[in-house]
Amino acid sequence: IMEKDRFQTLGDLRKQWTESGVETSRATVYRRVQEMGYRCRIPQVKPLLNLKQRQKRLTWATEKQHWTVAQWSKREMPKCLKSSVKYPQSVMVWGAMSAAVNAASYQEILEHFMLPSAEKLYGDEDFIFQHDLAPAHTAKTTGKWFTDHGITVLNWPANSPDLNPIENLWDIVKRKLRDARPNTLDELKA
Repeated sequence: IMEKDRFQTLGDLRKQWTESGVETSRATVYRRVQEMGYRCRIPQVKPLLNLKQRQKRLTWATEKQHWTVAQWSKREMPKCLKSSVKYPQSVMVWGAMSAAVNAASYQEILEHFMLPSAEKLYGDEDFIFQHDLAPAHTAKTTGKWFTDHGITVLNWPANSPDLNPIENLWDIVKRKLRDARPNTLDELKA
């Protein structure tokens, strides 16, 4: 069973064994997998990069390899590096997308949500904005929007989700969805 699909979870294997008439626990499945010489691991997902993308990533990383914490926190990723305290304050964050995002809708989001937030965070100080190379982000009208508002955009290598901090959040959301395995809209909403 494992040779056919090495990405199955222990739960998947247990379900298949149960369907074939072998009642067992998840712990027993785990022991049998170990006895057969397999190890349970979460596969690493890495972007498939072409030569040009790899070269751009290398150039980007080389340019920034000697940056200090101060440079990252002030010039590129403000507010993302901070001192640790024993009982830090916390903030609940939520986000949702209810439609496809094109250049026009992205610019509306920037205008109505990003700009007010940036003004609260930075006041009149300059900041550098980071987004990926989604079509709505790279549209000429979006570039003009940033220029018109005097906002510098961090040059970002293509196909580089592993460099983007928000991808950690999306990974957690995907993992929770995968583990929950919703079959209906109500289960998905729960």
